[in-house]
Amino acid sequence: MPHPGDSPDPADVAHRWAAHLIDTHAGNPGPLAPSDVDGAPHERVTVDRDTLEQVLLSVAREADGHARRAADAATRRFTDLYSVSPVGMVLCDPDGVIRDVNPALTHLLGFGAADLEGRPLSALAASDADAATLADAVERLALPARRPRRERLTVRHARDEPRRVRVTVTALTGDTEGSDHPVLLVEDLSEFDLLSETLRKQNTRDPLTGLPNSYHFDNQIDTTLGAGEAARIALVYLDIDGFRVVNDGLGPGAGNYVLQHVARKLERQFAVHDPVVARLSGDGFAVLMRGEFTSAEIIDLVEDATAELAEPVYVDGTGVGVGVSVGIVVTRPSGRTREDLQRAAEITLHRAKENGKAQWMLFESDLDEQDRRRYAIGAGIGGGLENGEFTVHYEPTVTFHDDRVAVVNAVLRWNHPEYGLLGPDEFGALADTTGMTAALGDFLLTRAMTDAAAWHDEFDTAPDLCVRLPTRFAIDPNLVRMVRTRLRETGMPAGRLRICTDSAAVSDPRGEVLETLSVLADLDVKVTLAVAGTADLDLVRTHHLPVGFVILCGPLVDALGADTDAAARAQRHVSALLDQAASLGIGRVGADGVHTAEQAERLRALGVVAGRGKQFGEEVDIDGLRALLSGPGHDARS
Repeated sequence: MPHPGDSPDPADVAHRWAAHLIDTHAGNPGPLAPSDVDGAPHERVTVDRDTLEQVLLSVAREADGHARRAADAATRRFTDLYSVSPVGMVLCDPDGVIRDVNPALTHLLGFGAADLEGRPLSALAASDADAATLADAVERLALPARRPRRERLTVRHARDEPRRVRVTVTALTGDTEGSDHPVLLVEDLSEFDLLSETLRKQNTRDPLTGLPNSYHFDNQIDTTLGAGEAARIALVYLDIDGFRVVNDGLGPGAGNYVLQHVARKLERQFAVHDPVVARLSGDGFAVLMRGEFTSAEIIDLVEDATAELAEPVYVDGTGVGVGVSVGIVVTRPSGRTREDLQRAAEITLHRAKENGKAQWMLFESDLDEQDRRRYAIGAGIGGGLENGEFTVHYEPTVTFHDDRVAVVNAVLRWNHPEYGLLGPDEFGALADTTGMTAALGDFLLTRAMTDAAAWHDEFDTAPDLCVRLPTRFAIDPNLVRMVRTRLRETGMPAGRLRICTDSAAVSDPRGEVLETLSVLADLDVKVTLAVAGTADLDLVRTHHLPVGFVILCGPLVDALGADTDAAARAQRHVSALLDQAASLGIGRVGADGVHTAEQAERLRALGVVAGRGKQFGEEVDIDGLRALLSGPGHDARS
């Protein structure tokens, strides 16, 4: 009797078909007497049963051969795939007993095939929970709409720790209904998990120092704020002062060593209050602490850390002392956001740097408001310039002997949409920080020289134009080119332009100020030097500066307004300064910041020729200047 799944014997097939065909011939024309298209039958073919059976037997054997070869080829392909597949495979009986495993599985789990064959699938699981998950997946194969199911499991290993694997549970169709064979495809996740852990560390750890990076640090702050605890939060930002000196002087390798040294020191020093020490970027570090502490306790920790960092670390024989500027914020988490905390710490750190570096500053709400306003102003300089918010005002310099406006000083002003009219003292330093000084200086030159060219055409006795250059603009290598271009474009006489600078710009090592002033003097531009004392005048002799005018400013002028011994000392100092100027060939000295008639009289008596300040009128716009120049002593051209 044939067994289920056996191929039918070709002789039996041929015998049955011969009987069928003979029976068909006996009752009707059938396939042995086909008809023409018009219905006329062909000549009948007579075949005896034995001959027909032999013909059919030959056909059946040929078909059986093709089928067997195809089945054998399919079996070989499956066997080859089963053997060489890098994925572990487990073949089971319908009752879930392991019947075979491929080499990949034995390599993955360390068991031999004999160790597993005949055992239940649950023997693979490393825990009862994994066994239950596996059993449930196998049971679901019996459902009508069965689909392969994937599970992450922990399975046993013969000699090592259990392995995390991904198991795909499916089935091979059996010979009879309900006899499907469960099949497990087992993939090793250990390398994948290792890669995931490596990527996670790369995403959360700084590769140089091993500290948490800014991404992880941000998450820690969010977690702390989200916990809703009443405990305090301390956020400490630290920047290494002058770190570029280490990198440029000793090389980036030395810089990296110093950063690693700082990271280790900070981890040791900040070891209380549930700390998170992170490297944010470059030479910036941060510490987050949580707990019940006072600001004084955090300051003590910071001071201990800065003292410890100041101890030299030796890099190839060079002892490098690390100074840090520190911004500290201590607060309760209620109502705070990460952005607010970080911004407060960043601004406090900047304040520490601006106050001389190598020191800490504690966040203060009043100072924070001032700093936020200041930085908001600095951030908007570029947009303000593009939107036409900047303008130029003019401050008259009046001669003491005849009250004539001899010079007007150009002053840059900003009509800020939120903070009103701002002067250079409110945005000048920020322009240096943001790199906008050159653009503002070019605007000042262009607008002032254009206005000056117009008033020189309009008035017979038009005043000179004086432009005071910020230090950063005075050292700009393009200054001469800018002045030349504006002289050509505006048609203003070069001899009626005064460029004013000070000792800070002359002494600045970053630019070629001396050469610039020499070239401007060759163009017939008048060079003016603002001085606060006789020491500033020494620069004229030392550097052979082509100075034509001197403007006295600062505390020396202020002191002349008081009836004290300081006023007498100031008068003696001014007198000495005038003598020194005369010895240098500078015969005309003016004064800035003249606010009272008493100051003006004392300056005039000493030999100062002109002054500007509140005593001689406030700054005016171009229309106000025209009105001023139209008054007595200034004749408009007819």
